[in-house]
Amino acid sequence: MELLRKWLGHPEDIYNLLRFKMGGYRAVMPRMDTDSLGCGLRTCYRYLNQTSRSFAAVIQALDGELRHAVCIFYLVLRALDTVEDDMSIPLDVKVPMLHEFHSHLYQPDWKYTESKEKDRQVLEDFPTISMEFRNLSKVYQDVISDICHKMGVGMAEFLEKKVDSQHEWDKYCHYVAGLVGIGLSRLFSASELEDSIVGQDTDLANSMGLFLQKTNIIRDYLEDQLEGREFWPREVWSRYAKKLSDLAKPENIDVAVQCLNELITNALHHVPDVLTYLSRLKNQSVFNFCAIPQVMAIATLAACYNNQQVFRGVVKIRKGQAVTLMMDATNIQAVKAIMYQYVEEVGPAVCFESFLALPVPVLGVELGICSFYPWLSGHGEW
Repeated sequence: MELLRKWLGHPEDIYNLLRFKMGGYRAVMPRMDTDSLGCGLRTCYRYLNQTSRSFAAVIQALDGELRHAVCIFYLVLRALDTVEDDMSIPLDVKVPMLHEFHSHLYQPDWKYTESKEKDRQVLEDFPTISMEFRNLSKVYQDVISDICHKMGVGMAEFLEKKVDSQHEWDKYCHYVAGLVGIGLSRLFSASELEDSIVGQDTDLANSMGLFLQKTNIIRDYLEDQLEGREFWPREVWSRYAKKLSDLAKPENIDVAVQCLNELITNALHHVPDVLTYLSRLKNQSVFNFCAIPQVMAIATLAACYNNQQVFRGVVKIRKGQAVTLMMDATNIQAVKAIMYQYVEEVGPAVCFESFLALPVPVLGVELGICSFYPWLSGHGEW
């Protein structure tokens, strides 16, 4: 009955799911021909599909040699992340592993066979991944090695300390996701599918990663608590509870939701940078690759906003909603409209503060922004 109520509440989801199944999927993510690939690359793409729920399809839809570079980049960072997540590795072993991980890219025989993590195959068969890494053009190798090194150092820094201030929250998210955005942007430019400014503007690329990571951290509160992990910044949650775990107690649900909403508001401040970044992209496959996760993220934040379920279970956007976003987020005008829609669901106060920062070229005067949000026509008039 619950499923029936969901369908009846959103009948458009049925149409969009059918449209997606009938060809909408391939219009956004064409099938990749793996038959022409060598054995090593085929293995890498198999690992990609096994370890990535979100990015496998969009990576495989990228154009030309960029596709292979991003696939290997993802697997290298997945291997690094698997080391960080593996609680069975003692700190005195893990810290030097993280610091030195980038050097293993140039060691043909290096592998790690003692991991207990679900994605351990990328460590156990790291020789295949590192071989394909060394087969990439040097310009791609340099980017991947550099980002892997910086990320490993950053991960090691936060192994032994908690996220206290909002500044440290940004710093942690930079290490684990902002650097990914920066690395990807440098790969886009190196492929010459995008202009050099895309790879050079690290502030915008960092914001792309921070927006996604903060969304995941906010949504995954309960899962992280059950696993003994804490990523919400103490500076924020300590105003609402003595311990972060107290927010999950039923008697604290009102203040817990207030804390949740404050963090969502923080994350939404990255939206102007996201739109500015996306407005610079020229290649359709790169645009889809970048835009789809961002619209999924803002839909997730809207679903989490004011939602007590964040502290009780899992909050997910509907499948019909997800496929609609995938099919629609194929140009900057559509993405702007999607962002406006979901930010408005969160509330005018957040909308005003976040979107007032948008530069005029990104807002798109031709869209008649004030017709979307009349209260944006002047300070304090909403």
